[in-house]
Amino acid sequence: MLGIAEMIMAVALLTDAPYSPVPEEQNTESVRFCLQQVALAWELLDPREVRYVGVRPEDFRSDVNLLRRRHADLKDAPSAFDSQRFPERTVVNDFLAFNRAYRQHMDIQQTMYPSRFWWYRTVIQETDHLYQIWDTVRDARCEYYYVTVRRQALKRLRDTLGEKQYYEGALPPYVPLWRFQSID
Repeated sequence: MLGIAEMIMAVALLTDAPYSPVPEEQNTESVRFCLQQVALAWELLDPREVRYVGVRPEDFRSDVNLLRRRHADLKDAPSAFDSQRFPERTVVNDFLAFNRAYRQHMDIQQTMYPSRFWWYRTVIQETDHLYQIWDTVRDARCEYYYVTVRRQALKRLRDTLGEKQYYEGALPPYVPLWRFQSID
């Protein structure tokens, strides 16, 4: 059972500024365990990391600083669960493959029609920008990445799209569809 004093100490340690002094007297097995549990609950630590973060007394200071940096970096990041709102990684991989094929086609067209160089260059830049967005979605949906990496990807995606679009789940197309011409 977790002690309330150890839990409070773990929260205090995690929320302090990175690289501020770490009181060595808090380096107890129960505080280290509480530190792990809070870090797991706050998604600062992946379950696969509990084997080596917060385990060894001699690594206490560096482990606390690692978790403090993560807390500072991820305190406003969405939960990893947020990624479930977006398409699965296998679907995103297909989108990205099409994006790369489209980009390659635009590269070829750019060399074939040098008089339209700037137009093709703009389309290629738009395609690359969309690739970056969808690659970030893929990172967020990649279950074998640590939870911290997936949360960083979600934060990057939210910052790129804007909060309104992000929380509405309004992703842009994976290629610049506005550049496609309709055939009547």
